[in-house]
Amino acid sequence: MGQIKVEKNVGGIEGLCVISPAVHGDARGYFMETWNKNDMKENGIDVDFVQDNQSMSTKGVLRGLHFQKHYPQCKLVRAVRGTVFDVAVDLRSHSATYGKWYGVELSDENKKQFLIPEGFAHGFLVLSDEAEFCYKVNDFWHPNDEGGMAWNDPEIGIRWPHVVGTYQGNSSAAGYTLEDGTPLNLSDKDQKWLGIRETFKF
Repeated sequence: MGQIKVEKNVGGIEGLCVISPAVHGDARGYFMETWNKNDMKENGIDVDFVQDNQSMSTKGVLRGLHFQKHYPQCKLVRAVRGTVFDVAVDLRSHSATYGKWYGVELSDENKKQFLIPEGFAHGFLVLSDEAEFCYKVNDFWHPNDEGGMAWNDPEIGIRWPHVVGTYQGNSSAAGYTLEDGTPLNLSDKDQKWLGIRETFKF
């Protein structure tokens, strides 16, 4: 017990948590617990995760912003190799922080994890040459349930680190690079999402 430190409601957004595990290391390497249900419950986090996912992406890849339309997922995300900038946007319509975002750097060095409850859009940008990204989810994948929003929507105003370029009124990656000249790399789908105001018409 007591193997994690939890920073709750980060960025003033209820439910978002940054989790730092206790790392036990010596000259041989290190050991840490990446998931302990009892420790999480002790910190007020009681989630029944049902699936683990893993992806690999190269520098400049930006995935997002994604959400589930009818089967929202809670996610516990971390980078097991490399460095990513991970972002969550509050989409809970009755939340006081609706539309507000928070981002955190996750890496194999800092070993931080980011807990994103149901009702958020999620995305990340790869800052290292490659990154392997792991996440737990509390619901299985449902076909045709993925929704998305523009990664560069000025109304949300995410400050993606090291990204340079000028907003052209859409979510295309054209003209955007990292500061070192690496082109921003988004899927065709992620370059067609609309802004938050067009996506959710209340």
